Amino acid sequence: MKLFLSADIEGCAGLAMPAETHKTESVYRSYAEEMTKEVVAACEAAHEAGADEIVVKDGHGDASNIDPLKMPEYVTLIRGKSGHPYNMMYGIDDTFDGVLFLGYHAPAGNPCFSISHTSTGNSLYIRLNGKFMSECMLNSYTAASHGVPVLFLSGDEEICRQAGEFLPGIETVATKRGEGAATWCVSPEKVQERIRSGVADAVRRIGEIRCLPVPEHFTYEVTYKDWKKAYTMSFYPGMQKIDTFTNRLETDRWMDVVTAHCFVVY
Repeated sequence: MKLFLSADIEGCAGLAMPAETHKTESVYRSYAEEMTKEVVAACEAAHEAGADEIVVKDGHGDASNIDPLKMPEYVTLIRGKSGHPYNMMYGIDDTFDGVLFLGYHAPAGNPCFSISHTSTGNSLYIRLNGKFMSECMLNSYTAASHGVPVLFLSGDEEICRQAGEFLPGIETVATKRGEGAATWCVSPEKVQERIRSGVADAVRRIGEIRCLPVPEHFTYEVTYKDWKKAYTMSFYPGMQKIDTFTNRLETDRWMDVVTAHCFVVY
């Protein structure tokens, strides 16, 4: 069994402040270590449940947060940003049996986590076919475009709720709960324990969890915080200016969406 694991940092245990996500800040290292521990917990549980090959994509920032020296021998870690539009899902293809998301978080415009965002802080919110788009939604469709189901997600309570509605059958583990600018954090030990249990359950149910259907048409809309950014990005090929802050792309190809996203929100 071959699995793909996409890992972010904002949804890992304890993290609640922007500074904790940045390498230049002294508090960052502890959270990168926790990200590594949660990835190892997920990989060990998946391996014990039958996965003999796991590819891990470091999906935060410059993609060099996870300690490669801590990875089990059956894990391949992808570090750095290739420049491919798949970004956090770079490396996925139709040879995988399932996908795991670790450390994910609520999308831009959502008030249920203090550092909610989608890919960057440039958008007020992003909509895909009328629904607020999270990185979970974006990356789930990328997996689905290759016929691969998403089995598991860990992250804040809100993204777990959204994933449960969007991806029926998925196993989730909530690492924290947001309220205003505050975050109620589950202990790292409990989070790692629950990740082990949740991943094991998900992998054992791999034949029951179906792949997300891919729509025949996509309407991708970005509403920016800055009207000047919106103006500049309205010149991206195929993008239509809707109002001062919002641009829209209509397409039947998922690759058009992920490619546009990599250019217009960064």
